[in-house]
Amino acid sequence: MTRKLGSETLVIATHNAGKLKEISALLAPYGLNCISAGSLGLPEPAETGKTFVENALIKARAAAEGSSLPALADDSGLCVDALGGRPGVYTADWAERQWFEGAPGRDWYMAMGKVEGLLCEQGDDVDRSGHFACVLAIAWPDGEQAVYEGKALGTLTWPPRGTLGFGYDPVFVPQGATQTFAEIEPAQKHRISHRADAFAKLVAEQFGS
Repeated sequence: MTRKLGSETLVIATHNAGKLKEISALLAPYGLNCISAGSLGLPEPAETGKTFVENALIKARAAAEGSSLPALADDSGLCVDALGGRPGVYTADWAERQWFEGAPGRDWYMAMGKVEGLLCEQGDDVDRSGHFACVLAIAWPDGEQAVYEGKALGTLTWPPRGTLGFGYDPVFVPQGATQTFAEIEPAQKHRISHRADAFAKLVAEQFGS
């Protein structure tokens, strides 16, 4: 049986205030006090894993060991079938500008263009299906851990549409919809997203009867 979280402090393995706010809101009904790894001064570990599970566990374990508290981490990305699952764990890396592409930082339009360019190389009949993946990992200081995986299936479209999302959202049309993730209202997106799928599994096991 998987170990259960109680009414305790949970470290969210992030230095991103927006992600802390989003995850804290999702966990608020369960009596958890969420704090970020960044607020504790914990360093961000190198994400050297080859899978979303490996990277999520790297971050969760580092936060749990550094804080002596249970920790939750997530790792997510876009997987395109015709590209062999790429960009996958390198989803954010594809948006990083090289030295010849301007000032350092992430350019998501450029990243979307890389995906589209590779698809176009395969011809007009290329399979444009793919999915967003999310892995949530909980780690306890004594080494115990739990992993929850979520997916949002869909297809890739071009050109990008919508301004409500981020990352690759403007080119991803979720299964059963006609609008991209960037055209759908955030509240609706959160109900059908890969992160929502993973959180539903976490809640069912951690807080279910």
